[in-house]
Amino acid sequence: MHLTQWTDYSLRVLMYCAATAERSTPATISEIARVHGISRTHLTKIVMTLAELGLLKTTRGRGGGLRLMKPAAGITIGDVVRRTEKDMALVECFDPARNTCRIGDVCRLKTVLRRGLAKFMAELDGVTLAEVVGGVRPGAAARVPLSAVGRAARRKT
Repeated sequence: MHLTQWTDYSLRVLMYCAATAERSTPATISEIARVHGISRTHLTKIVMTLAELGLLKTTRGRGGGLRLMKPAAGITIGDVVRRTEKDMALVECFDPARNTCRIGDVCRLKTVLRRGLAKFMAELDGVTLAEVVGGVRPGAAARVPLSAVGRAARRKT
């Protein structure tokens, strides 16, 4: 399984927002771009999509920024992956429109791969955003485990 860069960056944005949830100032696109070394323009597109998906709340202007729409403990990694990956077909035979395989009638590989993908997604469904940013328990104050988060916030001032 290979996740796209889009999903990787989407997860990074959400993780950063989870890690900084208890800060008085919200995270910003510029801050996240600086910390991760990602194009601000590219992150802006990703943030817009995450907002459309109901995962982020964005506020413009002075004091604006990004906040999670719900607690990090209520967002599973599996849900984010499903909503940000455009093509979950591991091989072409998963997609009848692209399938050119000539042994499809006797091949059992597709079944094995489907089971593997289902197990992979089940594993991701069992992990919350809170857990991947340092094991924040539901209801607990979010810690900021990323030392880079503090550095980026200091650079902003």
